[in-house]
Formats: sequence, structure tokens, C-alpha cells
Amino acid sequence: MFIFLVQARGMTRQFAEAPLPLFDPASGPEDPALLPLERGARLPSYIKDHRARLRARFMAGGAAALPDYEMLELVLFRAIPRQDVKPLAHRLLTTFHDFNGVISAPSARLETVEGVGEAVICELKVVEAAAARLARARVLNRHVLSGWDALLDYCHTTMAHRATEQFRVLFLDRKNVLIADEEQARGTVDHVPVYPREVVKRALELDASAMILVHNHPSGDPTPSEADIVMTHRIRDAAEALGLVLHDHIIVGRSRETSFRSQGYL
Repeated sequence: MFIFLVQARGMTRQFAEAPLPLFDPASGPEDPALLPLERGARLPSYIKDHRARLRARFMAGGAAALPDYEMLELVLFRAIPRQDVKPLAHRLLTTFHDFNGVISAPSARLETVEGVGEAVICELKVVEAAAARLARARVLNRHVLSGWDALLDYCHTTMAHRATEQFRVLFLDRKNVLIADEEQARGTVDHVPVYPREVVKRALELDASAMILVHNHPSGDPTPSEADIVMTHRIRDAAEALGLVLHDHIIVGRSRETSFRSQGYL
């Protein structure tokens, strides 16, 4: 859902490399398994062998050879160097449902899971950022309309698991090449404020010729609301008045998306 906002005219010790400790030593648990390995200390053999086997399976078969909890174990190995991380992987999946949900979960929510601290959150957020950067590289400076599947993959990667609504605009040049991807607004769990005038103004600043609107529904259902439809039409009308084209508005849900163009809303 969107809230429309109308603007009045004119307003405008020696250091040694080691993994980060999972807890603050002054306040965290005393379990030595949660602390980084001391220099020269050996990893327990049962953990070392398990990790070696898991890495070998991944290198031989890729992600398809591993279930979600084992993929999470691979991510958690660096954050927790001397503990069996399988129980933590299962707790994360129980809380956030799947691998993507874990990686995309807000830091504040991750902190509520037993065994999760700064090092774990950092590793998860690095994976999330890397996935978004790779997906974005597949669409930026490329012809968007001929690479529609890659565009949808990017939208899902960056938005499908967000806990609040986000509104983005993809700006295209005269050849429908993506020249900019910008977040215009963030909202709450069920609405986001949108300024149609600012959307069109930014397109002119970038010398864009066309746009694609994208926003997510944290509920998981990408069905457009009446406010979504009205807002889209207002942006379309403002764009057409200035010679700009609104190609589509995509609403991203948990597992699928809705295209205004394909559904007849545009």
C-alpha cells in the first residue's frame, strides 16, 4: 500500500589475525567453544573432518548438492571456528524459514537467536551484499527488456525478504538500457510514502527516457492494492506529460511477483 504525499510548490596488545569473538568477553558466555582459537591451537578432529567433507561436497556439486542448513554451516564456519554450527543453522532456519530468509533477516532480529553475535551477523550480511551486487551487475548497463528474467531475479534478491516496504525506480535510457537503480523511499510493513513529482524529477536529472517502478509486499502477496494502482497511474500521467515512458510496475512478493503491464493495469 502507498501513502500519497503532495508537495506544495517551492517547499522543498600486538594484533594477530583471528575471527571476531562471537560475544563481548566482558558480558558473553564463558563457553570456550564460542571463543576464537588461540594461536597454535588445533581444531577438534570431529569438527575439522566434518567441515572438510562439507567443503569437498560443495566444491564437487555446488549449492545444489547441499540442503539449506549445510549451506548455512559453510557461511558460519568462519564466524564460529571451534564449535559445531549445525544446531545454530537449524535454529536460524526455524526462525527465518529458508536460506534466503536467514541471509536477508534484519540484524536486530538475528540478534534474538541464541548463539548469534557480531561475527555471525557480519558473515551473513557479507553474503547478502555479495548476492545483491552480483544480481545488480547482471542488469546494470544492459538492455532491460531483453533480459527480463535477470531483472526479476535482481528484484527478488534485493527485496523479496524485506520486513518493510521499499520503493525503487529503475531508470532507462532511450535504448532501454538500465542507467540507474535507486531507492526512493522506505516505509512500514504495509505502506510506503511516494512522491510522484520527485520520481519524475529524478528521471529528468538522470536524462532517463523510461522507468520501471518496483516495490515489495512484506506480507508475501504481490497483489496490488487500490492505492498501488492509483499511485502508478499518477506517476504514469506525470511521466507522459514530460515525454517519459513508464514501462511497468513490479510488486515483489515472497515467492512470486506481479507485473502491472502483464496484468493489464498499465
